[in-house]
Formats: sequence, C-alpha cells, structure tokens
Amino acid sequence: MDRRFLTVLGVSLLFALVISSVFYQMTARAGSTKKAEPSDLKDVVLAARPLSVGTTVKPADLKLGKVPSAAFPKGAFSKAEEVIDRPVISNVLIDEPVLEGRLAARGSGQGLAPIIPVGMRAVTVRVNDVTGISGFVLPGMRVDVLVTGRPPNSDGTITATVLQNMVVLSAGTAIQADTRGNAIQAATVTLLATPEQAETLTLANTEGRIQLVLRNGSDQTIEKTAGREVSELYGVRPVHKKPASDAPAPPRPRAQPVAAVVAAPPPPPPPPDQIVVIRGTTKTVEVVGVNRNPGDK
Repeated sequence: MDRRFLTVLGVSLLFALVISSVFYQMTARAGSTKKAEPSDLKDVVLAARPLSVGTTVKPADLKLGKVPSAAFPKGAFSKAEEVIDRPVISNVLIDEPVLEGRLAARGSGQGLAPIIPVGMRAVTVRVNDVTGISGFVLPGMRVDVLVTGRPPNSDGTITATVLQNMVVLSAGTAIQADTRGNAIQAATVTLLATPEQAETLTLANTEGRIQLVLRNGSDQTIEKTAGREVSELYGVRPVHKKPASDAPAPPRPRAQPVAAVVAAPPPPPPPPDQIVVIRGTTKTVEVVGVNRNPGDK
C-alpha cells in the first residue's frame, strides 16, 4: 500500500476526531445551560388587563409571569400581595410588569386623589362639545382657559385668557340633575391647579363662559394678552370710560374782582315855591312854606 495514501488517511482521521470532540463539548455545554435555565427564572407581577389612572388594584387585575433573574425589571414585584389595594397613578398596559413608580401608597385614597401633588388642587368644570374641544381633551394634555363676560363698568363683552398651561387630570361625563331633578349626562373636565388658580377657575366658570384652548405639551411659554372686546371685531377702536371717582374735577371759575360800593349823595332838596307880589311900584318875592325872617319884605 502506498505510504502517501496512508499519511493522508491518518491526517484525515485525526482531523475528524478533533472536530468531533469540539462539537461534543459545545453540545454538552448547551445541554447544561438549558437544564440550568428553569432554576434562574423569577416570578414577576403582570397586569391581567389595562389599568387606568385612579383604579385601585384588585386580585383579578393581576397575574404572575416568569422572567430571568438577570432581566427582572427594576421596581417590579414578585408577590401580588404587594400590589393589591394600591391606587394606579400611571396607566399600565395589559401584560406589562407593575412597577413601584406607577402606584401610590396603600390607603392614600381612590380616584384622582392619589395623583394630586401636595399643594395642588383638582378643579372640575362643566363643558360642552365646543368648550371641551369636541372630545379631543384627554388626561395629560395641557390647555389654556379663556373666559367671556362683561366686567364691571364696561359697556361691552370681553374675552380674556385667565389661565395658561393647565394640566388635564381627567375628561369625561358625569351624572348631574337638571332643573326638574332628572338625571342627565354632563361633560366635565378636571384640571390640576394651585389654590389661587382654583379660585380664578371657579369664578370664571360662575360669572362668565369658559373656553378651553388645546396647546402643545412641550410649549411652556406664558403669553401676555390684553383681551379682546366686541367692538374690535368690527374694526372699531374701543373707548374706555374712566370711573367717576377717577375723572378729573372741572376747573373752578376764577373769582372776579368786586368794585367798592360808594353810597350816592342824597338828592338836593326841591326849590321852595316863590310868589312874586307887585304893589304899585314895589316888587317883592315871597317864599311859600318857609318862615321868613322878620326883616324880609
């Protein structure tokens, strides 16, 4: 037999043995890894259905899943008892792990109360399809509040922006009673406000008609507006009347100099009546009503 052929055959067999040993080791390691996987899994609490803001978690809302220990979500729970009876403050999707940051403390209240920050207030106003922007206002959006009314000492209606960049907590319908006491559905929007903003919003909702204006959530600019009057819609410049208390007093007339009054002299006495008497060649004048002196003729 040819020596060259034997050499090639031996090298081929040796190469085949090396390849076989490498594949055997890889297969053995993969098998050991698969056997170790079940022992590395960990329970995680998942949402069995979508959980909206304000919902109190119940046992039927939860289920358990398995995840590798290395992939366990931060802030997740392994036991359902740690989640039950806690309010939801951020929406949780179905099959999503329930995290600590999406829940409020147990006993902090129900509904919207857990999601109201300390020092803030939730104010609900009644709107219609127009003022509520035809149903496009959803929780988490930001709106401006406009009020239309007639202020004191004004002859026309004015629209002004009273609040800006307000966060919407909830939007929906509520059951209210009409004038006859029958139940009706009324659209409402709940806004997050400071105590001062809550007063402004309540006054605007009572004394005027409010309109919600939707804005971009990333726009944090507070605009300064002067408001608009009815006359401006028709191109007429508004004339503002000053209150009577602020009107300047009319100028007082200047005093005219008064001339000194001098008493008129008494009129002269009327001349006495005289009678001319002629006796012959003698002519005399006699005064009537006046005593003549003894020497007068």
